[in-house]
Amino acid sequence: MNVSLTLWVLTIGGLAALIAVDFFIGRRPHEVSIKEAGVWTAVWIALAGLFGAGLSVLGGGRPAGEFFAGYITEKSLSVDNLFVFVLIMTKFAVPSKYQQRVLLVGVLAALLLRAVFIAAGAAIVASFSWVFYLFGAFLIWTAWKLIQGAGAGQEDETYEENGLLKAVQRRFGVADRYHGTRLWIRRNGKRVMTPMLVVMLAIATADLLFALDSIPAIFGLTQDPYIVFTANAFALMGLRQLYFLIGGLLKKLVHLAYGLSVILGFIGVKLVLHALHESGVRVPEISIPVSLGVICAVLITTTVTSLMAPRGRKKTPEEAGRTTEGASEERVGCDTGTGHAGPGQF
Repeated sequence: MNVSLTLWVLTIGGLAALIAVDFFIGRRPHEVSIKEAGVWTAVWIALAGLFGAGLSVLGGGRPAGEFFAGYITEKSLSVDNLFVFVLIMTKFAVPSKYQQRVLLVGVLAALLLRAVFIAAGAAIVASFSWVFYLFGAFLIWTAWKLIQGAGAGQEDETYEENGLLKAVQRRFGVADRYHGTRLWIRRNGKRVMTPMLVVMLAIATADLLFALDSIPAIFGLTQDPYIVFTANAFALMGLRQLYFLIGGLLKKLVHLAYGLSVILGFIGVKLVLHALHESGVRVPEISIPVSLGVICAVLITTTVTSLMAPRGRKKTPEEAGRTTEGASEERVGCDTGTGHAGPGQF
């Protein structure tokens, strides 16, 4: 699809306006109800549908099909990522009324970081067709590891900060409690981070790690940077509301890992076939309608079988810690000197 600079500017401006509206509506800290989350989840899905319809009018059925396939894939991968967000929220004892602000800013930062990944990926794909072999092999390997973990019943029940996050905490120090939605405060004349900023960085960096498989996956469905970016943007921008809507249902999606592994493996095979085709080997290529059908069928099947399963995931840390939420509403256990975690904290 030939995308002009004007269309890029209008698209980014429109997305920025939507983010501004979302931020304005959620500017007051409050606990998000199921009704509110459901309404806004429907709004974001409807906006993605309208955007896809617009692509169909402007560019035809192929760009629209690529967008919907990419959007659904990114959305399905993000659902499993929500479980990690639950772990992060619990680890940092984020009060319920601040969670929407954490997710809004964290997801926005993740979107900006993904834009850099997408730009780099588009440049590599345009210059080196053999990179599809690497993308395909990586997705097949990721699918295998994912299905191995699901088969062994391995699920991480704790969240550990990555090296970058720990280094930032050591460098600036962390306050010992939340100060509303403030990100920085002064303590003994020194500017230090609040736990609010730390958890926002944790969400953003966690999503950046998730991008390592989701970006190659969507490049397996389309090589158009415009479609890759917009599909990621719409999938991420509705993630905050989806967190509050289905957070309590995550433990019931026991077969989701199997479904995601099938999708990643399928796209990995599609990438390898595309790479062989680009190399002059006569092999069949998987069309976008077939890809979209397989992705939807796998997601519907795994969702139905998960809901029919007699047992769901184990109790999430958020649920387990709900009884002590009141005691930790405004205070978390940060080391006031260096930002290191104390015993039994962080």
